[in-house]
Amino acid sequence: MSEPSTEVTAESLRHIRRVQLRSKRLVDTLLAGAYRSAFKGRGMEFAEVREYQPGDPTRHIDWNVTARMQHPFVKHFEEERELTVMLVVDISGSAHFGSQTRTKAELMAELGGVLAFSAIENNDRIGLILFSDGVDKYIPPKRGVRHAMRVVRELLVQRPYGTKTDMRKALNYLGKVQKRSCICFLISDFLTRGYQHSLRVAAKRYDLIGVRVSDPHERKLPKLGMLQLKDLETGEDCLVDSSDTTTRELFDQRVHERNSKQERMMHQLGAGFIDICTDTPYTQALHGFFRHRQRFGR
Repeated sequence: MSEPSTEVTAESLRHIRRVQLRSKRLVDTLLAGAYRSAFKGRGMEFAEVREYQPGDPTRHIDWNVTARMQHPFVKHFEEERELTVMLVVDISGSAHFGSQTRTKAELMAELGGVLAFSAIENNDRIGLILFSDGVDKYIPPKRGVRHAMRVVRELLVQRPYGTKTDMRKALNYLGKVQKRSCICFLISDFLTRGYQHSLRVAAKRYDLIGVRVSDPHERKLPKLGMLQLKDLETGEDCLVDSSDTTTRELFDQRVHERNSKQERMMHQLGAGFIDICTDTPYTQALHGFFRHRQRFGR
């Protein structure tokens, strides 16, 4: 199978640069501290011995150095982060739907950029898995701004091999390439089936956070008369009378039931969950999740 085109045009370069700048600016102004507080390192490691200052815990006094120097010295510890963040991002056909100023895929890419720069700002490693009906791209985790910029570029230019969604394959692949614990952001519209077992396994191995991205017209059927709808993954067409009250109510009910089931499943697995729609600012949802995570943990 030939690889999908990832040609970078002048317009693509401008778009990549805009997303990079916006992501970096949001991290610098809004999210860096919240991210660091939400995701603690693996413990504390010894950094140095320094002179005692009022308020230092007396249990940290280094008595050997204190006796030698004839005034108090304390051991200073810093958080040992050593964190790896994996972005597992859906680029299937349904992700390219959008009734607003941007598609779900464009919002997912910007979300990935913000999370990548948040990780890099805290010297964490960031890796990427892009998937549709298979794994389309894998970038091993690394540190550094240039690496974060590469992650953003791939989020914006990589095209899927197929149109359908197979979250199971993506999560199984993550299990093969990421043997150690990591923070995993699973970014998708979750419009797929058959992934529950793989999700359960991933939630046990990793610090899993599901990020569901949806469009307002997927949440509530607009009253626009007869609509010809196309499934972006199967190519199938169907005709829907959106002016019919019963049709709209049935649509809304099924969406509510599906979304509620997904949220319950994530919470039962002990995973984090962030719900984002393309018509509302995502920074508020991210910041709210980070604050909740800081207070209550997983």
